[in-house]
Amino acid sequence: MQRRRVKRMLIGAFAASAVLLDAGAAAAQAAASNEQVAITSPPAGAAAWVEDESVGRALPDPATADAPSVAAFFATLADAEQRHLAETYPLVVGNLDGVPPALRYRANRIAVAAERDRARERAADTGLNAAERAAAAVRATDTGRLLRAGRQILAFDPRGRGLVSEVYGDLAAADRVAVLVPGSDADLAHFDQTGDPLRSVTGMARALLAEERRQRPGSRTAVVAWTGYVTPSGFGPDAVTARLAEAAAPRLLRLLAGLKVTGHATVPPTLLCHSYGSVVCGTAAPGIRENGTTDVVVFGSPGMGVDAAAELGPGVRVWAARNPTDWIGNVPYLEFGGLGHGTDPTTREFGAVELSSQGSVGHTGYFAEGTGSLHNFGAVALGDYQDVALQQP
Repeated sequence: MQRRRVKRMLIGAFAASAVLLDAGAAAAQAAASNEQVAITSPPAGAAAWVEDESVGRALPDPATADAPSVAAFFATLADAEQRHLAETYPLVVGNLDGVPPALRYRANRIAVAAERDRARERAADTGLNAAERAAAAVRATDTGRLLRAGRQILAFDPRGRGLVSEVYGDLAAADRVAVLVPGSDADLAHFDQTGDPLRSVTGMARALLAEERRQRPGSRTAVVAWTGYVTPSGFGPDAVTARLAEAAAPRLLRLLAGLKVTGHATVPPTLLCHSYGSVVCGTAAPGIRENGTTDVVVFGSPGMGVDAAAELGPGVRVWAARNPTDWIGNVPYLEFGGLGHGTDPTTREFGAVELSSQGSVGHTGYFAEGTGSLHNFGAVALGDYQDVALQQP
């Protein structure tokens, strides 16, 4: 009983901090909302997929097959067989790490179009109440945007709030790949933010790719905007525990394994982890087993779930950035009874390399054009460490 009381008090303290720091009424409301349901199982169609014998042999089980075995299997298929599987099981193929990116894009266009059509039908269904029809109309709009020419949807799962990931650049040919891992409120409905693009993971990804090309014209780079996990909603209970990060970490590791076996890059992808996304990256980091060092950049971070960067394992190099106007700096950095995310990554005792974020403003301003943070993120992603500007004491 006493432990539960302490836990409620700490959740209240975290939520109150967010409200007092101008996170606003939405944060207070989110603190009282229900916890999010993590998505950890394979997408719709997986049960029929594992029973399918249309190509003359067993298909890799989405629940257990690793990316190298998936890649090896698809390498044995003729083009017509690959297209057949993508068209028959678009949600499975579109979310299966190890499948060639171009085939995943094809499958996900089919899956997205099906979800858009389903949402349109619900929006026109007079048997539904007004709220249900309005929600369906919004879903139809959100999915419709993903079907615009040139978009490369690497993953799409319509369950819950919707998971979606997109590639910018040529993933198959890129020498350098960066993966953006967003924080709270990232989902299908917030994947594209037209009014304030840099609040969305797609806006961050576009800004990063443009910065890389500005710094090194002609470079072959790609950026993955990865909303591949169920994120916390607002600054509620989920935001102060690692529960959703623990569900997300295996999904992130599978993504990295898939990028390794389907891409051209000879160095591990750079991870750029915003806000709660840095908890995801911290949870996943000990599982990164690469032949080179993985750069992990955390910004606007509430912590990585550890007290020091050294606890994340020898395979990662941690960089951290936080501007002085980011409210996250005033949220308690602690861990007690499963609440909180440990030491502030920008402190000396944590042991990360602190990057300058000169010119950036607020919790979502790190990718604004001309800022020191955007310049540094681009330099790290390119491996041009000599061009990185460090935070001055």
